[in-house]
Formats: sequence, structure tokens, C-alpha cells
Amino acid sequence: MMQKYEALKMRLKDMAPVAVAFSGGVDSTFLLKAAHDALGDDACAITVEAPYIATWELDEANMLTESMGVQHIHLSLAIPESITHNPENRCYLCKTAVFTAIKQTAAERGFKTVVDGSNADDLQDYRPGMQALKELGVESPMLAVGLTKQEIRTLSKMLKLPTWDKPPYACLLTRLPYQTEVVTDVLRRIEKSEKYLMDKGIRAVRVRTHGDLARIEANSSELPKLLLPETMRAVNEALIAFGFKHVTLDLAGYRMGSFNETLTEMKPLSEQDS
Repeated sequence: MMQKYEALKMRLKDMAPVAVAFSGGVDSTFLLKAAHDALGDDACAITVEAPYIATWELDEANMLTESMGVQHIHLSLAIPESITHNPENRCYLCKTAVFTAIKQTAAERGFKTVVDGSNADDLQDYRPGMQALKELGVESPMLAVGLTKQEIRTLSKMLKLPTWDKPPYACLLTRLPYQTEVVTDVLRRIEKSEKYLMDKGIRAVRVRTHGDLARIEANSSELPKLLLPETMRAVNEALIAFGFKHVTLDLAGYRMGSFNETLTEMKPLSEQDS
């Protein structure tokens, strides 16, 4: 694991100067820390601000870069026209638009290479956005050196990064069924609902939407606190106040990208590329 970490820093030195696509999640925070330690001012963070990104996550990203003393560039983008109805290849189209803008901004600021936080485990999941990164020449150094998610969490803890045990998070578009119009008010409704649940101590949670119905996914370990009668009443009242008409709990629990279960032809990226 430590050999991989040293290999990561050496790889980053070969790419300098480097701009890290930074969301404030586990992976990008660890990558930014490694880049800053290896390169100093030859590393920066670029964070995209868009309607489908939770504002609390942007706030956390700001706090993290301030604590590291890293140059932080903010890039404000609208919802790309190509994804306004949440197509099945949304991630590919979105990554293409977003990383095209990131690369342009990085070049204008004098940063030669754009890197992202993909890791070795991402090859085992449905990640069509990774194809866009390859086409645009975005580097994934943690994937290249074989760092897994668990190794990144372990190293993050060793480096005293506050994100070491942060639950996975994804853009708010993943809460909408495919072929659904993307409406900013609905995205804010989802964001408020998830933040409310997180503030209740339910950390790994998703609020998927089906029209006016909210489908809550939570880890099985967190179900006992969610199923307390007083909590259920409070959650129901809060989410209805945010704009939902019906609130339900998914008995299958939280799982990453559950709307992908509706896709009929889905392969891991490693198979798609073969």
C-alpha cells in the first residue's frame, strides 16, 4: 500500500503541473493531498459548481482546500443541454462536457495535466463516464498504480484526512430515473431531503425520486435509527414540507446507482472496452 502511495506521488511529479478535478469526496481529497505534498504550488484543485451538485458538498470542498493551503479554482457550469432529460448515457455526456471545461480552465491557468480520482475498484462498476475521461486525455493516476478504495481510506486515515470515512456520494442526477426531465427545483428538494437525513445521523443515504414520491435508501446498519417511530414521523413531515407528496423506505437498502438496475444491457467498463 505504501509502495503504491509513493508510486502515485512519483507519477504526479512526472505530470506536473497538475490540476485535480476536486469534489471533496474520499478519492479526490486523497489525490489532492498527494498532489500537493508531491508538487506544492504546481498542484491546484478545480471544483465544478452546477445545479446537480449539492451545495453542502461544495462548502466541504472549500473547507478542505483551505485546510491544505491549496489553490482552489471554482468553475460554474449550467446543466449541459445533452443531459436535460437524464439519458442512460448521461454520465458519459456530462463527463465530456465537464472535463472539457476543466481542461480548458486548467490550460488557461498554466496546468498541463488534469487528473481525476478514479481508483482500481471503479473498473468493477458501471462507469460510462470513464470512457469520456479516456477520450479527453484525463489522467487517473490512482487507477494506474492500482490503489483500491479501501487502501485510499486507510491511507487517508494515516494522513489524518477528515474524509477517510466519508460515505460515498454522487451527483444529484443519480437520484432521478433515466429519461426524466432535470428540473432544478426537484434537485434542490432532493438535496434538502438528504441533508436533513444526514443531519439526523443517517450518513449513507439516497433519496431517489419517482415524480412526487421519495424513495429513501439507507444502509442496513442505520435502519434502526431511521425506523424509530418519532424519526419516521419527523422525516415524513420534513420531506413533505420540502415538496414530496409521498415518502417511502426502500427495503433493499442503499446500493450505489440503483437506477442502473433498470438498464437491460450493462457491463463493467473492463468488458465494454474489450
